Amino acid sequence: MDDLAQAEYAALRATIRQRGTARVAIAWATLVVWAGLAGLLVAWAVWPAAYVFPLIVLAAGFEAVLALHVGVERIGRYLQVFYERPGAPAAGRPAWEATIMAYGERHPGGGSDPLFTPLFAVATAANLFPVAVTGGRPELILLTLAHAAALLRFFTARRRAAEVRAADLPRFRALKDGSPPPGDA
Repeated sequence: MDDLAQAEYAALRATIRQRGTARVAIAWATLVVWAGLAGLLVAWAVWPAAYVFPLIVLAAGFEAVLALHVGVERIGRYLQVFYERPGAPAAGRPAWEATIMAYGERHPGGGSDPLFTPLFAVATAANLFPVAVTGGRPELILLTLAHAAALLRFFTARRRAAEVRAADLPRFRALKDGSPPPGDA
């Protein structure tokens, strides 16, 4: 690799590291802010509809984690296509992205959830509990729908995020080869 390519590769690997760290920090900060806000609402016995605000905190935090994760995956596919070659370690070339993708294909579900979906789901369910205890029927129905919509978004996004690697790899290969992206007419 020439100097420019080495600098780009190093910068992009650093970006992956930084965004991975930020993803974890944002997830935990979101849960701390949510817990504090929900705790205040419980302590102050605020009207049940106010529980939409902690739900918004959870949804916003999840979206930030999702955006960072998908961005990292996309950078990884770029590095895989433009910097890695078959037999890369033997040739003195990077091979992390291809190796980790092959590992994931051979051992699906073998790691933790990069979107922290179970934690966000439990927090969302817990957020609805005070409404179920103190709210009236109309509030309970509306807030249950809002919480269900958030849960649906979390699990739909998790499924789609799991498909990003496989979808982006042929797209980047098409860009590199100058051919039309897969699926384009």
